[in-house]
Amino acid sequence: MDKKLTKSDNKMIFGVCAGIAEYFGWDITLTRIIYTILTVCTAFSGTIVYLIMALLMPQKSQN
Repeated sequence: MDKKLTKSDNKMIFGVCAGIAEYFGWDITLTRIIYTILTVCTAFSGTIVYLIMALLMPQKSQN
């Protein structure tokens, strides 16, 4: 099975955190909470990373 990192259809904004959670098999809510905590602790630099990933991550194909 060839697993690819893609945006999720289970999205709140762009589907980046949900896509990461699905790729690694993590809980989506826990991934979002960890992302939020890390973003606040790093002076909101996680926002820039999120926006870059939202632009670069492909959408999930509709096969």
